[in-house]
Amino acid sequence: MSKILAFIDGSVYAESVCSLSAWAASRLAVSVEIAHVLGRRMSGSFDLSGSLEINQRTALLDEYARLDEQHAKLAQAKGRVLLDTAKALIAAGGIGQVQTRLRNGDLLEALADLEKDAQIVVIGKRGEAADFAKLHLGSNLERVVRSSTRPVLVAARAYVPFERFVIAFDGGKSANRAVDFVATSDLLKGMKASVLSVRADTSENRSRLDAPARRLKEAGFEVEAHLLPGDPDDVINAHVEANGIGLLVIGAYGHSRIRSLVIGSTTEAMVRRCKVPVLMFR
Repeated sequence: MSKILAFIDGSVYAESVCSLSAWAASRLAVSVEIAHVLGRRMSGSFDLSGSLEINQRTALLDEYARLDEQHAKLAQAKGRVLLDTAKALIAAGGIGQVQTRLRNGDLLEALADLEKDAQIVVIGKRGEAADFAKLHLGSNLERVVRSSTRPVLVAARAYVPFERFVIAFDGGKSANRAVDFVATSDLLKGMKASVLSVRADTSENRSRLDAPARRLKEAGFEVEAHLLPGDPDDVINAHVEANGIGLLVIGAYGHSRIRSLVIGSTTEAMVRRCKVPVLMFR
Protein backbone atom coordinates (compact mmCIF):
# COMPACT_ATOMS: atom_id res chain seq x y z
CA MET A 1 0.00 0.00 0.00
CA SER A 2 1.26 3.47 -0.85
CA LYS A 3 2.40 5.66 2.03
CA ILE A 4 4.20 8.74 3.27
CA LEU A 5 7.52 7.79 4.84
CA ALA A 6 8.61 10.16 7.62
CA PHE A 7 11.95 10.11 9.45
CA ILE A 8 12.06 11.70 12.89
CA ASP A 9 14.64 12.26 15.61
CA GLY A 10 14.70 14.26 18.81
CA SER A 11 15.12 17.64 17.12
CA VAL A 12 12.68 20.55 17.21
CA TYR A 13 11.66 19.61 13.66
CA ALA A 14 9.97 16.36 14.70
CA GLU A 15 6.56 17.91 15.35
CA SER A 16 6.65 19.79 12.04
CA VAL A 17 7.61 16.56 10.23
CA CYS A 18 4.57 14.88 11.78
CA SER A 19 2.18 17.69 10.83
CA LEU A 20 3.53 17.87 7.28
CA SER A 21 3.30 14.09 6.91
CA ALA A 22 -0.32 14.12 8.08
CA TRP A 23 -1.10 16.90 5.59
CA ALA A 24 0.51 15.00 2.70
CA ALA A 25 -1.16 11.73 3.64
CA SER A 26 -4.54 13.44 3.80
CA ARG A 27 -4.06 15.03 0.38
CA LEU A 28 -2.97 11.75 -1.20
CA ALA A 29 -5.29 9.46 0.78
CA VAL A 30 -2.46 7.20 1.91
CA SER A 31 -1.06 5.93 5.20
CA VAL A 32 1.97 7.18 7.12
CA GLU A 33 4.99 5.21 8.24
CA ILE A 34 7.22 6.91 10.81
CA ALA A 35 10.80 5.72 11.24
CA HIS A 36 13.41 6.49 13.86
CA VAL A 37 16.89 5.15 13.14
CA LEU A 38 19.28 4.39 15.95
CA GLY A 39 22.93 4.88 15.09
CA ARG A 40 25.59 2.24 15.09
CA ARG A 41 26.45 0.76 18.47
CA MET A 42 29.46 2.13 20.31
CA SER A 43 31.32 -1.19 20.23
CA GLY A 44 34.55 -1.19 18.26
CA SER A 45 35.25 2.51 18.69
CA PHE A 46 37.23 2.18 21.92
CA ASP A 47 40.95 1.55 21.43
CA LEU A 48 42.50 -0.34 24.33
CA SER A 49 45.78 -1.16 22.64
CA GLY A 50 48.89 0.01 24.38
CA SER A 51 50.70 -0.73 27.62
CA LEU A 52 47.72 -1.69 29.78
CA GLU A 53 48.07 -4.95 31.65
CA ILE A 54 45.68 -7.73 30.70
CA ASN A 55 43.67 -7.43 33.92
CA GLN A 56 43.22 -3.69 33.34
CA ARG A 57 42.14 -4.24 29.75
CA THR A 58 39.66 -6.91 30.80
CA ALA A 59 38.15 -4.66 33.49
CA LEU A 60 37.86 -1.74 31.10
CA LEU A 61 36.30 -3.87 28.37
CA ASP A 62 33.75 -5.24 30.82
CA GLU A 63 32.85 -1.73 31.97
CA TYR A 64 32.67 -0.52 28.41
CA ALA A 65 30.35 -3.38 27.47
CA ARG A 66 28.09 -2.55 30.42
CA LEU A 67 27.92 1.13 29.43
CA ASP A 68 27.30 0.19 25.82
CA GLU A 69 24.37 -1.98 26.83
CA GLN A 70 22.92 0.82 28.98
CA HIS A 71 23.34 3.30 26.13
CA ALA A 72 21.54 0.95 23.75
CA LYS A 73 18.62 0.46 26.19
CA LEU A 74 18.25 4.21 26.69
CA ALA A 75 18.36 4.83 22.94
CA GLN A 76 15.68 2.19 22.39
CA ALA A 77 13.46 3.68 25.09
CA LYS A 78 13.90 7.19 23.72
CA GLY A 79 13.12 5.96 20.21
CA ARG A 80 9.90 4.30 21.32
CA VAL A 81 8.78 7.47 23.11
CA LEU A 82 9.53 9.57 20.01
CA LEU A 83 7.60 7.20 17.76
CA ASP A 84 4.61 6.92 20.10
CA THR A 85 4.41 10.71 20.36
CA ALA A 86 4.71 11.11 16.60
CA LYS A 87 2.02 8.51 15.96
CA ALA A 88 -0.36 10.34 18.30
CA LEU A 89 0.31 13.66 16.54
CA ILE A 90 -0.32 12.21 13.10
CA ALA A 91 -3.45 10.37 14.25
CA ALA A 92 -4.72 13.66 15.69
CA GLY A 93 -4.31 15.08 12.18
CA GLY A 94 -6.97 12.66 10.96
CA ILE A 95 -4.76 9.85 9.63
CA GLY A 96 -6.11 6.47 10.67
CA GLN A 97 -3.31 4.26 9.39
CA VAL A 98 0.01 5.07 11.06
CA GLN A 99 2.84 2.58 11.44
CA THR A 100 6.07 3.02 13.37
CA ARG A 101 9.52 1.59 12.73
CA LEU A 102 12.43 1.60 15.18
CA ARG A 103 15.53 0.65 13.23
CA ASN A 104 19.16 0.01 14.10
CA GLY A 105 21.99 0.83 11.73
CA ASP A 106 22.48 3.41 9.04
CA LEU A 107 19.83 5.88 7.88
CA LEU A 108 20.38 5.14 4.19
CA GLU A 109 19.95 1.41 4.75
CA ALA A 110 16.59 2.11 6.39
CA LEU A 111 15.68 4.51 3.59
CA ALA A 112 16.40 1.97 0.86
CA ASP A 113 14.35 -0.66 2.67
CA LEU A 114 11.36 1.46 3.61
CA GLU A 115 10.88 3.84 0.67
CA LYS A 116 9.94 1.19 -1.89
CA ASP A 117 6.19 1.80 -1.54
CA ALA A 118 6.44 5.45 -0.45
CA GLN A 119 5.17 8.33 -2.55
CA ILE A 120 7.11 10.96 -0.60
CA VAL A 121 9.86 10.95 2.02
CA VAL A 122 9.52 13.58 4.76
CA ILE A 123 12.47 14.73 6.87
CA GLY A 124 13.40 17.72 9.01
CA LYS A 125 15.79 20.38 7.79
CA ARG A 126 18.25 19.78 10.60
CA GLY A 127 18.86 16.98 13.05
CA GLU A 128 19.51 16.86 16.76
CA ALA A 129 23.21 17.69 16.39
CA ALA A 130 22.86 20.58 13.92
CA ASP A 131 24.66 23.84 14.59
CA PHE A 132 21.91 26.46 14.34
CA ALA A 133 24.38 29.31 14.80
CA LYS A 134 26.04 28.36 11.51
CA LEU A 135 22.79 27.60 9.67
CA HIS A 136 24.09 24.09 9.23
CA LEU A 137 22.18 21.99 6.71
CA GLY A 138 21.69 18.62 8.33
CA SER A 139 24.03 15.99 6.91
CA ASN A 140 21.23 13.42 7.04
CA LEU A 141 19.11 15.60 4.77
CA GLU A 142 21.89 15.81 2.20
CA ARG A 143 22.39 12.05 2.34
CA VAL A 144 18.67 11.37 1.94
CA VAL A 145 18.31 13.71 -1.04
CA ARG A 146 21.29 12.15 -2.78
CA SER A 147 20.08 8.60 -2.17
CA SER A 148 16.28 8.63 -2.25
CA THR A 149 14.39 7.63 -5.37
CA ARG A 150 11.36 9.56 -4.14
CA PRO A 151 10.57 13.27 -3.82
CA VAL A 152 11.87 14.56 -0.48
CA LEU A 153 9.65 16.94 1.49
CA VAL A 154 11.73 18.99 3.91
CA ALA A 155 9.87 20.29 6.94
CA ALA A 156 10.38 23.83 8.16
CA ARG A 157 10.75 24.48 11.87
CA ALA A 158 6.99 25.01 12.26
CA TYR A 159 4.13 23.77 10.11
CA VAL A 160 1.69 26.42 8.86
CA PRO A 161 -1.27 25.53 6.56
CA PHE A 162 -0.87 27.01 3.08
CA GLU A 163 -2.71 27.47 -0.22
CA ARG A 164 0.05 28.74 -2.52
CA PHE A 165 3.23 27.14 -3.84
CA VAL A 166 6.02 28.12 -6.22
CA ILE A 167 8.15 25.98 -8.49
CA ALA A 168 11.68 27.34 -8.92
CA PHE A 169 12.31 26.42 -12.55
CA ASP A 170 15.74 26.40 -14.22
CA GLY A 171 14.95 24.11 -17.14
CA GLY A 172 16.99 21.21 -15.75
CA LYS A 173 15.89 17.59 -15.53
CA SER A 174 15.07 17.72 -11.83
CA ALA A 175 12.99 20.89 -12.30
CA ASN A 176 11.03 19.22 -15.10
CA ARG A 177 10.45 16.21 -12.86
CA ALA A 178 9.04 18.58 -10.27
CA VAL A 179 6.60 20.05 -12.80
CA ASP A 180 5.50 16.58 -13.95
CA PHE A 181 4.93 15.43 -10.38
CA VAL A 182 2.86 18.48 -9.46
CA ALA A 183 0.79 18.14 -12.63
CA THR A 184 -0.01 14.47 -12.11
CA SER A 185 -0.26 14.22 -8.32
CA ASP A 186 -3.15 15.13 -6.01
CA LEU A 187 -0.74 16.60 -3.47
CA LEU A 188 -1.17 20.25 -4.52
CA LYS A 189 -4.39 20.09 -6.54
CA GLY A 190 -6.61 23.16 -6.10
CA MET A 191 -3.80 25.40 -4.84
CA LYS A 192 -2.50 28.52 -6.56
CA ALA A 193 0.73 27.91 -8.42
CA SER A 194 3.64 30.08 -9.46
CA VAL A 195 6.50 29.16 -11.76
CA LEU A 196 9.55 31.30 -11.12
CA SER A 197 12.68 31.48 -13.27
CA VAL A 198 15.59 33.64 -12.17
CA ARG A 199 17.15 34.82 -15.41
CA ALA A 200 17.54 37.93 -17.50
CA ASP A 201 14.27 39.25 -18.92
CA THR A 202 14.59 38.19 -22.56
CA SER A 203 12.12 36.76 -25.05
CA GLU A 204 14.05 33.49 -25.13
CA ASN A 205 13.91 33.09 -21.35
CA ARG A 206 10.22 33.98 -21.32
CA SER A 207 9.52 31.28 -23.88
CA ARG A 208 11.24 28.73 -21.62
CA LEU A 209 8.56 29.37 -19.00
CA ASP A 210 5.75 28.60 -21.43
CA ALA A 211 6.08 24.80 -21.25
CA PRO A 212 5.93 24.36 -17.45
CA ALA A 213 3.19 26.99 -17.11
CA ARG A 214 1.14 25.34 -19.84
CA ARG A 215 1.67 21.89 -18.32
CA LEU A 216 0.26 23.07 -14.99
CA LYS A 217 -2.65 24.95 -16.58
CA GLU A 218 -3.62 21.83 -18.52
CA ALA A 219 -3.61 19.96 -15.19
CA GLY A 220 -6.14 22.45 -13.83
CA PHE A 221 -3.92 24.83 -11.87
CA GLU A 222 -4.28 28.57 -11.69
CA VAL A 223 -0.74 29.58 -12.67
CA GLU A 224 1.38 32.72 -12.59
CA ALA A 225 4.71 32.75 -14.43
CA HIS A 226 7.50 35.03 -13.22
CA LEU A 227 10.84 35.83 -14.84
CA LEU A 228 13.01 37.85 -12.50
CA PRO A 229 16.68 38.89 -12.75
CA GLY A 230 19.16 38.71 -9.89
CA ASP A 231 20.79 36.23 -7.58
CA PRO A 232 18.63 33.06 -7.36
CA ASP A 233 19.08 32.70 -3.59
CA ASP A 234 17.87 36.23 -2.91
CA VAL A 235 15.17 36.38 -5.59
CA ILE A 236 13.49 33.07 -4.72
CA ASN A 237 13.52 33.78 -1.00
CA ALA A 238 12.10 37.28 -1.51
CA HIS A 239 9.36 35.93 -3.80
CA VAL A 240 8.35 33.33 -1.21
CA GLU A 241 8.12 35.91 1.58
CA ALA A 242 6.43 38.66 -0.46
CA ASN A 243 3.69 36.48 -1.96
CA GLY A 244 2.59 34.36 0.97
CA ILE A 245 4.03 31.20 -0.57
CA GLY A 246 3.63 28.18 1.70
CA LEU A 247 5.74 25.63 -0.19
CA LEU A 248 8.81 25.85 -2.40
CA VAL A 249 9.17 23.14 -5.06
CA ILE A 250 12.67 22.85 -6.48
CA GLY A 251 15.02 20.49 -8.26
CA ALA A 252 17.79 19.24 -6.02
CA TYR A 253 20.35 19.72 -8.78
CA GLY A 254 20.72 22.53 -11.27
CA HIS A 255 22.87 22.88 -14.37
CA SER A 256 26.20 22.10 -12.79
CA ARG A 257 29.07 19.79 -13.68
CA ILE A 258 29.22 18.69 -10.03
CA ARG A 259 25.49 18.08 -9.62
CA SER A 260 26.09 14.34 -9.26
CA LEU A 261 28.27 14.95 -6.22
CA VAL A 262 26.53 17.58 -4.11
CA ILE A 263 23.19 19.29 -3.77
CA GLY A 264 23.04 22.28 -6.09
CA SER A 265 24.19 25.48 -4.42
CA THR A 266 20.92 27.30 -5.04
CA THR A 267 18.90 24.40 -3.64
CA GLU A 268 21.06 24.18 -0.53
CA ALA A 269 20.80 27.93 0.06
CA MET A 270 17.03 27.83 -0.34
CA VAL A 271 16.60 24.98 2.11
CA ARG A 272 18.75 26.81 4.65
CA ARG A 273 17.06 30.20 4.25
CA CYS A 274 13.43 29.41 3.49
CA LYS A 275 11.00 29.40 6.39
CA VAL A 276 8.55 27.21 4.48
CA PRO A 277 8.69 23.51 3.57
CA VAL A 278 10.69 22.57 0.48
CA LEU A 279 9.72 19.74 -1.87
CA MET A 280 12.88 18.52 -3.61
CA PHE A 281 13.39 16.36 -6.71
CA ARG A 282 16.51 14.67 -7.99
